[in-house]
Amino acid sequence: MAKKNYTIALTQVSLNGTPEENLKKCTHWVRKAASQNADVVCLPELYSSFYFCQSENVEYFDLAEPLGGVSHQAFSALAKELGVVIIVPFFEKRMPGVYHNSAYIMDSDGTQAGLYRKMHIPDDPSYYEKFYFTPGDLGYRAFDTQAGRIGTLICWDQWYPEGARLTALQGAEVLFYPTAIGWHPGEKEQYGQKQYDAWTTVQRGHAVANGIYVAACNRVGHEQPVPHTPGIQFWGASFIAGPQGEILAMASHDQEEIIMAQIDHAYMEDVRRNWPFLRDRRIDTYSDITKRAID
Repeated sequence: MAKKNYTIALTQVSLNGTPEENLKKCTHWVRKAASQNADVVCLPELYSSFYFCQSENVEYFDLAEPLGGVSHQAFSALAKELGVVIIVPFFEKRMPGVYHNSAYIMDSDGTQAGLYRKMHIPDDPSYYEKFYFTPGDLGYRAFDTQAGRIGTLICWDQWYPEGARLTALQGAEVLFYPTAIGWHPGEKEQYGQKQYDAWTTVQRGHAVANGIYVAACNRVGHEQPVPHTPGIQFWGASFIAGPQGEILAMASHDQEEIIMAQIDHAYMEDVRRNWPFLRDRRIDTYSDITKRAID
């Protein structure tokens, strides 16, 4: 029996508000996506707060929540009410001193289909994530939902072909990348286009190399939580790519909006039959990939 196709939606929103305000806003956008017949809805990275990693501040650990907390309860109820799968990226407090950048996969009956913890943690100017987040320890995962089998990675993970491949090999039909990426305002003129092009290119490459759908859900808008700093201009441009890397939907650089696309099983099968990259992998030659460098 052929698998049923399904529709995915990315909610590109500005998240400058308080956790309560952001929860209310994201609930609104999930409802809007569901009203447009989305089966799976994804929120941006760390949906409940401004992007606090622009500085190292111990007070920001107070933004974290334990498993089963406010986000879980709210989106579990919403998923069940609307009958949609919701990807909910949140700041997880695992125990005192151990925090993760995580995502719930809430199934359409309100149950938790999975939990992912961000594996790759960056440390760059205004992206001081190593101060806040312990690297994930759950591995790369694909999760069965009532819509389909999906994989969820987070932001910095999107630059690594290994994570995409390992998730695809578990049968994921689409890779979701909740994201918080943008320009340093002072660098945008010189480097902005190259940075943005690299971001889209590498993820479209994951789609091609794995014969899979890729969906990157970014924030939008300017966030300046630290006074007297330039802040970050999140570049939006959330997009969905098909199994040949083709852009199926793309958002603007500066507007809150929803983009949608259909996951077509027959098309993905056809692409993989004609571009059999997974068949032709030489797994007997890849052992060195686990080394930091090859001397």
